[in-house]
Amino acid sequence: MSATNPPPGGFGPPSQPPQQPAPGYGYPQSGPGYGYPSGPAHPATPPAAYPQTPGYAMPTQPSNGMGTTGLVLGIIGVVCSLTFFLWFFGVVLGILAIIFGAIGRGKANRGEATNKGAATAGLVCGIVATVLLPLLGFVLFASIMGGLGAA
Repeated sequence: MSATNPPPGGFGPPSQPPQQPAPGYGYPQSGPGYGYPSGPAHPATPPAAYPQTPGYAMPTQPSNGMGTTGLVLGIIGVVCSLTFFLWFFGVVLGILAIIFGAIGRGKANRGEATNKGAATAGLVCGIVATVLLPLLGFVLFASIMGGLGAA
């Protein structure tokens, strides 16, 4: 056992009073520091702060959601329009792709989005899914029915 009393927590070495550094060691305590005008070491009032430099605003993130949505809906619409039993869903998705693609192109032209190509591809895929493939299917169906009626 030791002859000294443990600190208030009961564990560890006994507490010691803080020690003051000996004079002559370390950095000098007097003299002007950075940002302070030369003069007394501790002025009565703090000096005026340096003027703040103007900050740069955080750039806004491009909103590419409309163009991307138009592209995805256009691709799914084309795939659905190519199938015989899902052509109705292809037409509906194609109409939505045209709408989202047109909005996405408008945002890209205004500089709010960066995916003008994806928006244009969605617009084209939407037109193909809505107009061309159903029209092609109708012409194919009419030619088959015309060929069967002639025989």
